[in-house]
Amino acid sequence: MAAINEVCDFLKEVGTYYLATVDGDQPRVRPFGTAHIFEGKLYIQTGKKKDVSKQLEANPKFEICGFAKGTWLRVAGKLVEDPREEAQQSMLDAYPSLQKMYAVGDGNTVVYYIEDGVATFSSFTAEPRTVEF
Repeated sequence: MAAINEVCDFLKEVGTYYLATVDGDQPRVRPFGTAHIFEGKLYIQTGKKKDVSKQLEANPKFEICGFAKGTWLRVAGKLVEDPREEAQQSMLDAYPSLQKMYAVGDGNTVVYYIEDGVATFSSFTAEPRTVEF
């Protein structure tokens, strides 16, 4: 459980990280800002109507990259949609600012948890360190 907390804390520290998905044969990258642990899994959130959600439905493989204080983090795995309202509520409680745009059960709010997560912490001053969760 320590690895997942370390990854989540790092993503919260950077504030904005970048999520890459695949759109056919074209990579797509965009800024994200949610990272939340619910029931022992690391979650992110977006809108169901957004292209990113459609891309993840077609191909759940992703990669995240974030940078803070001379260290960058890359996280890869699969993003799995959790349709439960309690998962949505937990995310919205953790990020109250999202409640202006999203609501539990609104048909647009979607939360994903990372499955088979592999995270690598890298810097120019230390060997890369990989953790799995």
